[in-house]
Amino acid sequence: MSLAIICSRAQAGIEAPLVTVEVHLSAGLPALAIVGLPEIAVRESRERVRAALINTGFEFPARRITINLAPADLPKEGARYDLAIALGILAASGQIGRDAITAHEFIGELALTGTLRPVPGALPAAMQASQAGRSLIAPNANALEAAVLGNTLVDTPVLGADHLLAVCAHLEGREALRAPAPNALTATVTNTLDMSDIRGQHQARRALEVAAAGGHSLLMIGPPGTGKTSLAMRFPEILPPMTEHEAIEAAAIASIAPGGFRTADWHRRPFRAPHHTSSAIALAGGGSVPRPGEISLAHQGVLFLDELPEFGRHALETLREPLESGRIVISRARQRIEFPARFQLLAAMNPCPCGYLGDPRGRCHCTTEQIARYRGRLSGPLLDRIDMHIELAPLPHSMLHGPSDAATPSSATMRERICRARTRQLDRDGKPAHQFTPREITNRCRLDAAGAALLERAAERLGLSARAYHRILKVARTIADLANADEIAQAHLAEAIGYRTLDRRPVN
Repeated sequence: MSLAIICSRAQAGIEAPLVTVEVHLSAGLPALAIVGLPEIAVRESRERVRAALINTGFEFPARRITINLAPADLPKEGARYDLAIALGILAASGQIGRDAITAHEFIGELALTGTLRPVPGALPAAMQASQAGRSLIAPNANALEAAVLGNTLVDTPVLGADHLLAVCAHLEGREALRAPAPNALTATVTNTLDMSDIRGQHQARRALEVAAAGGHSLLMIGPPGTGKTSLAMRFPEILPPMTEHEAIEAAAIASIAPGGFRTADWHRRPFRAPHHTSSAIALAGGGSVPRPGEISLAHQGVLFLDELPEFGRHALETLREPLESGRIVISRARQRIEFPARFQLLAAMNPCPCGYLGDPRGRCHCTTEQIARYRGRLSGPLLDRIDMHIELAPLPHSMLHGPSDAATPSSATMRERICRARTRQLDRDGKPAHQFTPREITNRCRLDAAGAALLERAAERLGLSARAYHRILKVARTIADLANADEIAQAHLAEAIGYRTLDRRPVN
């Protein structure tokens, strides 16, 4: 029978649906046809496969070859099917046996010499191949990438190969392929940035500690040179360590992005800082073949938006839904892709267009209308979804060149306190405070009579929305956890209210 069936995996967001490569050889004039919604790179595989088979010493059948990529209604893109197509042709023409093929799935691009080149999306493919009870054979670079899974999410190994001949030798039992050791990847984090380097700004460091402990979003407002960017760059170093599940989720998203997953980033929280000229598609993701944007690439990590009002209004509005739901859905004519997007938003902005509003030397000459227009670039619904807003004041020059404050905590000290508070939240609620639902807020953020009266007065005076009201309660819960307190005290609540700068400061 001149028919061979090979299993491969497509890429649809962070999913890797099964693609069955069916190769049939029949009588007729020599020709090769690929069907099943292939895009240009897939159709071009016939030339790569032909040259690779000939250059590795195999015979390219002089027959009519039909290759069906099933299911036919799933768009196929990229060069990931080259290896499966080549093996299908070899099996259908009797040049290799069919028996060993059924236990494996195959992804990989073929060079004209038969060398295997890596393709995006190896981690999702490895996980779903394992769930199907088959091992994945992939280029060596992809196999090393998939080794991060170890025995956590895969029961069958990911085998690496550097050449088509090596794959054929494995299938014929002549020389077995090996899986990279799971412990080949370790978290090698070498940090040179530390919170103790920051002079002054004690309130800002405290706000960052609260934000890190509860996973809250934070907006820093201050003139140029007050340390907003420096604080943001050091923020990942005080975040709790990634769990195994979080690390795999972040790695899976990185593996389908154009830059791919870098093994050096294993167990390091993503830190994305797109330029303010980035478009809505760059932030949210998209394209004719949907790709993750900065929002999803920051999943389980930090998205830092410097000069926040300078971003396009449409681009900023794409943040609103992911901040609430932790996911983003991209719909296209042919497919609907959902990407995870549970990121921690960290943003910075100037207080006015020139940046010097409130400067004692009178350097600001912005009018009230200019300031209102500048702040108006940030919509009320977006600001409502940012848990904390703080102001940073400029430091005196004497503080910049004088000796550092020995009482300033290091990143390691802050991280220790943050981890204790986060562990407390996870043990009690199974999630950080910023993910509380309204019902959980009612149960976990109870106030005594004095606290309820304080929050009621603040809500009336500041004109807080229901969303901002709930966010204050969640921040107060985190502050109480940092203090190792079972109940939210008035001091915790007052501090949380103080982190709503833009709600309490009029334009003047």
